[in-house]
Amino acid sequence: MAVTDMIPNMIRGTLRGAIAMATITGTARAQDLTVTAPEQTEAIAILGGTVHPIAGEPIEDGMVIFENGVITYVGPIRTNLPMGTRQIDAMGKHVMPGMISGTTALGLSEIQALKQTEDYDETGAITPEALPAVAFNPDSTLMPVTRSAGILVAGVMPRGGRVPGRASVMQLEGWTNHDLALLPDAGVVVNWPNMRPVTAWWMEMSAGEQKKRRNEQLAQIDGLWAQAEAYVAERDADSARAVDVRLEALRPTLEGNSDQRPVFVRAQDIDQITSAVRWGAERGLDIVIVGGRDAPMVSDLLKAHDVDVMLTGINTFPKRADAPYDAVYTVPAKLEAAGIRWCLSNGDDPGHERSMPHHAGKAIAFGLDRAAAWRGLTLSAAEILGVDERVGSLEVGKDATLSVIDGEPWEVTSRVEAAFIGGREIDLSNKQSKLADKYREKYRQLGVTRED
Repeated sequence: MAVTDMIPNMIRGTLRGAIAMATITGTARAQDLTVTAPEQTEAIAILGGTVHPIAGEPIEDGMVIFENGVITYVGPIRTNLPMGTRQIDAMGKHVMPGMISGTTALGLSEIQALKQTEDYDETGAITPEALPAVAFNPDSTLMPVTRSAGILVAGVMPRGGRVPGRASVMQLEGWTNHDLALLPDAGVVVNWPNMRPVTAWWMEMSAGEQKKRRNEQLAQIDGLWAQAEAYVAERDADSARAVDVRLEALRPTLEGNSDQRPVFVRAQDIDQITSAVRWGAERGLDIVIVGGRDAPMVSDLLKAHDVDVMLTGINTFPKRADAPYDAVYTVPAKLEAAGIRWCLSNGDDPGHERSMPHHAGKAIAFGLDRAAAWRGLTLSAAEILGVDERVGSLEVGKDATLSVIDGEPWEVTSRVEAAFIGGREIDLSNKQSKLADKYREKYRQLGVTRED
């Protein structure tokens, strides 16, 4: 008999409550303890390193100057600096825009084993009104680790259900959700259904049942946008018509908007991608494929409909038994060769985006041009997410969201030495670095050296 079986029901309930409270309390303490950076108060010039504007060619022995959070100069080193300019020597280092993760659950998912920390799945299959910018946890312990890798902006997307919500673009520094939100509503997310029946041993539904369910799900998605079109037409004609928050959330994605937002469709295999692109073309929607494992197989279709691809990691095995071992590693190079705009993300859950640059390194090892890798980590992601007017490249007038790295970002040994978000200098420490310092100090006090 278990010990709990001998405990009276009342005591057992009290005990469970105490354990739950202890768990919640422990979770609350697991938060980002770094201090949010203050606003920029002095002009800053980073000089001497290789500057990567991304929108132009790299500048050897270059300089970047920014004031009041905005870049004011990018080019060769100059001597006429604004009065009181603080200078940062970047000799031998790389100066680049802050990297951008295309899609992540960062800020919505903390510890998978604790339901209280998971907020990426709303109740119900159709919830386009859900907005990650509202639910984002600004005290996530995953955020400082992400910043320390040079990833300063993220496209945060919900995951559960058929239409789980919208995408929010968040900069990874600030006191509150409002401070972090760069673009609260970047578009609507759709999880596209499997197009072909699963024949694995664990599948209990017949092929016919799976096809029927697939058709119902496709009709559900299409019917939702048809409802939105009818609703918008009716509301535009009669402002007294009651507001429907669910359908109103779809308004920015509809054809005819001057600032049409994309529909981010999660689709990996060729059938899903083909179906989603054709559906988007029929409705006049701006489709972005999220996942895109088989995207190179339908590159002509993607190119014809100007569809971008947001890759969710390439450090994975091939999906098919007859696929070459490097099938996934070569996807970025193939998309680049086909002239399709793409960007990277890590694809992990929770949002361990810190290893995203290493995916770019893998792609380079399998044929991707280095210039394309720089762009896939920065400007292409900004363009796909709709924030390229502010971040993604080093250009005059853009936000001073950038970092100084002692090597190329995809090298495992490279270290981010300084980072700025909107001109604010970021604390690059995190729980891991603090633990490393703690135990180095322990052994220093014990007199233990590296040689020992």
